[in-house]
Amino acid sequence: MGRRLRIALLSYRSKPHSGGQGVYVRALSRELAALGHDVEVFSGQPYPELDDGVPLTRLPSLDLYREPDPFRTPRPSEFRDGIDVLEWAAMCTAGFPEPLTFSLRAARALLPRAHEFDVVHDNQSLGYGLLRLVRAGVPTVATVHHPVAIDRQLELAAAPTLRRRLTLTRWYGFTAMQARVAPRLDAVTTVSESSRRDIGTHLRVPAAGVEVVPVGIDPEVFTPPAGRARESDSVVVTTSADVALKGLVHLLEAVAKLRTERPVRLTVVGTARPGGPAEAALDRLGLRDAVRFTGPLPEADLVRLLQSATVAAIPSLYEGFSLPAVEAMACGTPLVTTDAGALPEVVGTHAGLRVRAGDVDELTAALRLVLENPSLQEQLGRAGRRRVLASYTWRSTAERTADWYGRVLEAKGRPC
Repeated sequence: MGRRLRIALLSYRSKPHSGGQGVYVRALSRELAALGHDVEVFSGQPYPELDDGVPLTRLPSLDLYREPDPFRTPRPSEFRDGIDVLEWAAMCTAGFPEPLTFSLRAARALLPRAHEFDVVHDNQSLGYGLLRLVRAGVPTVATVHHPVAIDRQLELAAAPTLRRRLTLTRWYGFTAMQARVAPRLDAVTTVSESSRRDIGTHLRVPAAGVEVVPVGIDPEVFTPPAGRARESDSVVVTTSADVALKGLVHLLEAVAKLRTERPVRLTVVGTARPGGPAEAALDRLGLRDAVRFTGPLPEADLVRLLQSATVAAIPSLYEGFSLPAVEAMACGTPLVTTDAGALPEVVGTHAGLRVRAGDVDELTAALRLVLENPSLQEQLGRAGRRRVLASYTWRSTAERTADWYGRVLEAKGRPC
């Protein structure tokens, strides 16, 4: 390792128990600190849960999307400055302002303290405020898990009405900003070769200039069950959002087909949007008694769930990486995944069965095969655990990230 680095790690929202951003921020900050670096996290709501020794600087927003009151109307006394007014106005016109407004707050907080940090590392906001740091000469880099423009494409394709498509176009308006900001940062990293190619397409950052650093898990936390049998007929899926990208409706349709032949229960680690596609599918398919939504789960509860499941499903239409797949593999849980995005790259050929994205019949057949074959379950589970230990741990992620920081700083004439 080179010299001790001082790192500002930014995240515009950091759900502590679901969604990749909060998990990424907590784990990366912990492991960088364990390597001897100084890390300070700057986050908007929801705030992350960080490990001891990693300070958190809160950059509060109006928190307009908090549960259980999303799209809330703030009281006049909550408005503190022009950034708050911008945030509220953008929401009122169906936009999603948080990547922009968080980056403006982050720049405001960091510029007076620029001398305290060797590098500023943004986690996916790609807001215009980052360019203020770049212009001030502050080394500024970003992780792009995948271009959000892909989410936009898939949601627009699934939108049932013109009005819905117009609303989505406005909601995803921030993706144009991200495409302008990403090429002007000092460096970009991503989590898979698949995402590197997509960043070149959607964010105009040449693939050769994007560093690939896979994310991972703590293999001492995500472990196979010790001495107890898994439940039979239990399928689990982790989805941070009830959106078309995650393919949850296809999985619900597959479960409905399986239930005509055998008992099967589905546990969804996530929440169904009121009036959203998953809720509608539950009623249409008569699945209310067979599907349970857990909402966000603490890590220990997620581990217990994965250890007890017969099979984990990843039905996504796109994945830039898939931390849920790695978590399941680490627990020795067999996988059924689609061939979308980075999933073949992450899972490989031995830890899971692969089906075509969006093909409900193939998904049904693969789940049936795993559910009915204990020997296949064992084979897939062992291969998944071996793959994680070889390739996907947070310590490895932090080591490679720190090395990347060093190369970026050296290129800027600030060698470590």
